Amino acid sequence: MTEFKDKNRKDLMKTLHEKKDSLQAFRFGGAGSKSRNVKAGRNTRKDIARILTELTAQTKNISSKAALVAKVEAETK
Repeated sequence: MTEFKDKNRKDLMKTLHEKKDSLQAFRFGGAGSKSRNVKAGRNTRKDIARILTELTAQTKNISSKAALVAKVEAETK
């Protein structure tokens, strides 16, 4: 789970696009196949959710830091 926390925003976006592409290929690739690993799709969806969660957390962290800097600058003036 910590594999996404160590990545920067650019790497997370790249990984997100790769995961979305692989999920689409999984959904449409084996449309008529009976022998299909159903857990692969579920795990890919969970990875996408984890990446989106980390992106949101990073965005909130950046905005809270910016708000803190603005507050300190306002107090010093």
